[in-house]
Amino acid sequence: MDRYPPIADHGIVGDLQTAALISSQGVVDWFAAPRFDSPSIFAALLDHERGGYFLFGPEDPGSTCKQLYFPDTAVLVTRFMSPDGVGEVFDCMPPDRTGTPSGRHVLLRGARAVRGTVHFDLECRPRFDYGRAVHDRDLGEGIATFRAPGITAHLQTSFPLQPDGTDVRGAVTLRAGQVAAAVLTVDTADAPAPPPVTSDEVTRRFWEVVDFWQHWVRTSRYRGRWPGVVHRSAITLKLLTYAPTGAPVAAATMGLPEQVGGERNWDYRYTWVRDGSLSVRALLDLGFIEEAAQFTRWLGDRLQPPEHGGSEPLQIMYRVDGDPDLPEEILPHLEGYRGSYPVRAGNAAADQLQLDIYGEALYALSEGREIAMRAGYHGWKNLARTLDWLTDSWDRPDEGVWETRGGRKDFTFSRIMSWVAFDRGLRLAAAYSRPADTVRWTAARDAIMEQVMQRGWNEQQQALVQHYGGTVLDASLLLLPRVGFLAPRTESWLSTMDAMERTLVSDSLVHRYDPAASPDGLRGSEGTFSLCTFLYVDALARAGRLRLARYAFEKMQTYANHVGLFAEEISPSGEQLGNFPQAFTHLSLIMAATTLDDALDRQRD
Repeated sequence: MDRYPPIADHGIVGDLQTAALISSQGVVDWFAAPRFDSPSIFAALLDHERGGYFLFGPEDPGSTCKQLYFPDTAVLVTRFMSPDGVGEVFDCMPPDRTGTPSGRHVLLRGARAVRGTVHFDLECRPRFDYGRAVHDRDLGEGIATFRAPGITAHLQTSFPLQPDGTDVRGAVTLRAGQVAAAVLTVDTADAPAPPPVTSDEVTRRFWEVVDFWQHWVRTSRYRGRWPGVVHRSAITLKLLTYAPTGAPVAAATMGLPEQVGGERNWDYRYTWVRDGSLSVRALLDLGFIEEAAQFTRWLGDRLQPPEHGGSEPLQIMYRVDGDPDLPEEILPHLEGYRGSYPVRAGNAAADQLQLDIYGEALYALSEGREIAMRAGYHGWKNLARTLDWLTDSWDRPDEGVWETRGGRKDFTFSRIMSWVAFDRGLRLAAAYSRPADTVRWTAARDAIMEQVMQRGWNEQQQALVQHYGGTVLDASLLLLPRVGFLAPRTESWLSTMDAMERTLVSDSLVHRYDPAASPDGLRGSEGTFSLCTFLYVDALARAGRLRLARYAFEKMQTYANHVGLFAEEISPSGEQLGNFPQAFTHLSLIMAATTLDDALDRQRD
């Protein structure tokens, strides 16, 4: 067992309320419950000694491992091949079908000998509350129960378990066709133990999970050139969405570094207004109407009038239930992934001013306009009050889209997305004849356009730049043609893209900006940003540069991990870095694929 396997050496399973990462060695080394943003139960990815893990794999350390997903599902299969035989472990979590928050979450693990004889080992070493809580362990026939304050975990197996301190271990030998089961059920402290399990029962539930996912994927209307990667991204987005509210988290993990050994280690288990809003268009393009509608309703519920003068109508991120309280703390007892310290839980960026979020929110509401208008008169009044507030607030420095901690600036992208907010608000007001201060909204929209083209344009670079008065390029501006601020083939936009290609693009992979040229208040560097690479593909396709767009899109697929997942960044060595898997990257992949498909189809016609 590797102390710290590569971040990309994992698949993800989940039940639409939380998720687990499982390495290609059969180790659950990240799992938090009962929600994505709950304290961890297994967190060996952040500290091998203190984090806890759940291993179910072959006894032979020399086995060759291969991991894959059962087709069109979130059921993970880890295959082990040795001279004595071939074995598999399948992992899945029965998905939430109720839409109701639950304290009970079940991880199904089944081992099977495919041919020959395979010896499987099991070790279950939970470490509750990020490894801070002490737990008790009771061992009975076919069940081990772990109790910590406020939470209980039951491990049920079809083979005997032995005590190992406050943990357990076990072993089973299987011949071809035989199956063994290990089921972990996490529940509240006072919940009764689950009923006994059998291998046949686990197999039956496995097929139920397969049916759920394959039925869901069949509702997709994507018929383009890349169904495998697009549908894998769609499944990943759904896995990262909290079913009771429809709010997607940015990633399943916290604390995984953007640079190994560095301090850029953030908690991504929350819902960013920006990420979720852009997912609406991606989901609608694939035909997943209900998922888009559910997030739009969640977003509308966040658009409440400020409680007092000067407060913001929207926070940049929330917990999945809409709670705005995300205090950030450092967990000093965890060493971090490969020594990447500090490990942070919570996210202090929630208190930042990022004015672009109003543009993304209105973009989402306008893309799903029929959905948005179901909110009725009072929902519209909240939206209109938000835009009234923005008319007085758009022209001020903020922390920007990348959540820098180096002070506020006049970020060009924030101004452009404020333009989007007014533009889409005016369109909605006209389309549905809603009461609105269209005179002020129009004046603000036009003033932003004039200001950006005068102060955001840099003659030396012949491009729009990151912030007024600067020379640094910023890949967030690749969204401009998608949102309609500039036409995709105008001279000023093509010149901006050319400048980005000279400074931000490395063999089709895209940096979001250069921290050395634009200090962001943090030490260290970072890799290319996978989200930005897919935004680059989208912009290239819109600009008619189809050969380069297709090359960049298909080249990027070679950086996906073995089961088609992406973390946040790619290092200079090609290693995936950052929290994993990242929803924003997968939604931008869908956006790029659908844009490129449409452009290639038009070229063929």
